[in-house]
Amino acid sequence: MPQYLAPGVYVEEVPSAIKPIAGAGTSTAGFVGVVDDTVTMPLLPGRSGLKTDGTPEPADFATPALAGVAQLVDGWETFRNLFGDIQPGNSTLAHAVYGFFNNGGGRCWVTRVAPGEDADRTDASLIAALETFTVIDEIALVAIPGAVSDAVQGAILDHCENPYLQDRFAILDGRRTTVLTKAAIQGGTRDSSYGAIYYPWIDVGAEDADGNPVYQPPSGHLAGVYARVDTERGVHKAPANEVIRGALGLETLVGRQGQAGLNPDGIDVIRRFDGSVTVWGARTMAGAAQPEWRYISSRRLFNFLRESVDEGTRWAVFEPNAPELWSKIRRNVGAFLTTVWSSGALLGNTPEQAFYVRCDETVNPEAVREAGQLVVEIGVALVRPAEFVVFRISQWAGGVQ
Repeated sequence: MPQYLAPGVYVEEVPSAIKPIAGAGTSTAGFVGVVDDTVTMPLLPGRSGLKTDGTPEPADFATPALAGVAQLVDGWETFRNLFGDIQPGNSTLAHAVYGFFNNGGGRCWVTRVAPGEDADRTDASLIAALETFTVIDEIALVAIPGAVSDAVQGAILDHCENPYLQDRFAILDGRRTTVLTKAAIQGGTRDSSYGAIYYPWIDVGAEDADGNPVYQPPSGHLAGVYARVDTERGVHKAPANEVIRGALGLETLVGRQGQAGLNPDGIDVIRRFDGSVTVWGARTMAGAAQPEWRYISSRRLFNFLRESVDEGTRWAVFEPNAPELWSKIRRNVGAFLTTVWSSGALLGNTPEQAFYVRCDETVNPEAVREAGQLVVEIGVALVRPAEFVVFRISQWAGGVQ
């Protein structure tokens, strides 16, 4: 405390008890994919590819970014400079990242792997590359476009469910099949509330040497749709009933009857309406055992709340565990949740109906405090999507109702 000796007026700065909690990011994606070492790279600015004597320059500046190292990509041109354009050896990943930015994505991290000698070794490299995302806190969406093996998809779900993370969501590609069953599309990949799987693959205009469409996995484009919806509406809005930009058609057309057999099993179908390729599913892979996490928006909103509170209350670690601290936490978390409620993400006509924050002696008895713990109990009423809109129509004889 300052010591005052001369008479006068003194003004002191007092730290505010209000420490605003900022909402965590939800739309940065992490992509892993195969890029061959021999892909043609664009020339760097100011370079001709030739030395002054006309001989080729060394190739070290014209090779893709180092395999197994995550690279920040903030636009399509950045991706091209790091990994090369859409071409053989870099087709699937490049199409996915292009689709991400074209559909509204703004930032992503990309880790490339070199092709393995066989499918099993390539899968092992893809799985190992997921580890590069562990230390990148901003990643909220994870995809390995085109990887449909049980091993790789299970590893993506494991990554998103990691108890030290649990702030990211997996976007998986369904198997390429015309059999409309969960077993055919999801294969042996386990159920999880931390991921969604999409079917079928999409036509983005790519063709083979004979002019036939080369269908692409939808996960990269879907990550862009997620980012677009997050920006325009918020993470509480289901990323569905949204047009996939750049998608010209579908490998398999699915109607209402076909989707009726897939939707209850958590297979999110992409359908064609009036010429537009549209995301027409909003469910996670949670399965019947976890009905509270049936919808993508519920899981991702909960991830957002958990990450935001985690990051916004770190200042409380090692503070004196007493009623003054409890009051500050209730005030700060309550102010954040009020903002979330006012955005339409929580159900209730008032904040009191939408959430509660409990941090007092009832949840922090002496035994808890002696263990060095501070317990905060939060309850939120999530808004769920109107998946089935039902109109009841009947004949009316007219007159006064």
